Amino acid sequence: QVQLVESGGGLVQSGGSLRLSCVVSGFTLDYYAIGWFRQAPGKGREGVSCISNYDDREFYADSVKGRFTISRENEKKMFYLQMNSLRPDDTAVYYCATDPLFVSCEPTEFRTWGQGTQVTVSS
Repeated sequence: QVQLVESGGGLVQSGGSLRLSCVVSGFTLDYYAIGWFRQAPGKGREGVSCISNYDDREFYADSVKGRFTISRENEKKMFYLQMNSLRPDDTAVYYCATDPLFVSCEPTEFRTWGQGTQVTVSS
């Protein structure tokens, strides 16, 4: 059964850090594009960071560049989002996702999703 499960969310003060993890099961992660997305209350889901499965190129939303880092460990079937210098506007439900065909770091281009983990940043 194909499944993605996120962990690592929580409540943190502004300026703090969190590391999100996503563990996958039911398929080999090596050949898949990976991505992190988020959805704040009242807003649409947006791409935060992705890695292409064609050339390992990393993509970041402008709002998180220099603060967030995406990484993966294929042999462990896991990937991560290190989030530093968190701000209140980073508050959202964060989702991990995968797809065998990378097109762009947009939610509509990813077909397999985790259930989400809440990140809340207090001011």
